[in-house]
Amino acid sequence: MTIVHIADITMFYAPASGGVRTYLDAKHRRLGRQPGIRHSLLIPGARLSERDGIYKVPAPALPFGKGYRFPLRLAPWRNVLHDLQPDLIEVGDPYLTAWVALDARRQLNVPVIGFYHSDLPLLVSNRMGPWLTPNVEAYVRKLYGHFDRVLAPSQVMADKLIDLGVRHVHVQPLGVDLQTFHPNRRTPGLRATLGLAEDSRLLIFAGRGSREKHLPVLLDCMQRLGKRYHLLLVGSAMPAAVPDNVTVIDEFCPTAQLARLLASADALVHAGDQETFGLVILEAMASGIPVVAVDAGAFQEIVTAESGLLCAPNDPLAMADAVQELFAQGCAARGQLARRHVERHYAWDRVVASLLEHYRAVLGNPQPMLAHG
Repeated sequence: MTIVHIADITMFYAPASGGVRTYLDAKHRRLGRQPGIRHSLLIPGARLSERDGIYKVPAPALPFGKGYRFPLRLAPWRNVLHDLQPDLIEVGDPYLTAWVALDARRQLNVPVIGFYHSDLPLLVSNRMGPWLTPNVEAYVRKLYGHFDRVLAPSQVMADKLIDLGVRHVHVQPLGVDLQTFHPNRRTPGLRATLGLAEDSRLLIFAGRGSREKHLPVLLDCMQRLGKRYHLLLVGSAMPAAVPDNVTVIDEFCPTAQLARLLASADALVHAGDQETFGLVILEAMASGIPVVAVDAGAFQEIVTAESGLLCAPNDPLAMADAVQELFAQGCAARGQLARRHVERHYAWDRVVASLLEHYRAVLGNPQPMLAHG
């Protein structure tokens, strides 16, 4: 049997990292079960090591980086790729590892796919102001113009790349673990633990407390909704001063704990207007709860009329109205529809099957790469 060797390379992989690590871990597990496919994952580490096809490559830790490491030297990464001799390389970030992969393409004569997980020009603009935007856009155009194929997690991200002049762009949504995030994870005693009445309306938001998440909008929304509603804020860098009807879990929650919290809430609320995909939205829907999110970014693509409501961005009153409308329509029924929607469209097996079609296309392989069953 011919073995196709796929290598992923990224610096976006840390103990508390989000969507990219979730994607890579899910892919690594599933490709490991496929006959005829070998999958290697290259991520930053303190020293060179390998376990179960995951290669840690030396990279210094970022100060206050919550476990993230930033590669500074090409040679260690290039050496691992040359030793592995993969048939195809996928790049998960726009930094040094991307150029390592392109260098390996010249040396090994293999195709390289770039997955555009984060909106780099917007990210830099948020942190440093818009004056650098033209330079960052030129960098993105140059880098992603080198790849044989570019994947974007949503149409809104694909359109941004196309507008910059990047070619060979394809939409490739991410997925959700339907076993981990499941309605049966519900914990009936959560309201009692939070000191809430059993008939209280429990909302949840999970993620980083970064500026683009617009947490002040959520807090203002909760003040308008009043004491019948309660919000659970889960994640790192959460605000300390919150209304009385808000509880904060200011730490990164392990996946199993997050799954229990999501399934135990009535609905998820999300005020972020710059999301490239919004994995927590899918995780909530898989947990059997509907969502209220803003009508912006990738949310327009993944929140259906059956699974939740969209409201105007940066408008606490509009969000409060949408939350009240959702409860008036019935959260439980909407949650069941949301679960069925992700089962049909966002199961990881479906995502990996789609990925393998991208790989087959750039490898020029006419035969399907994914075994059935």
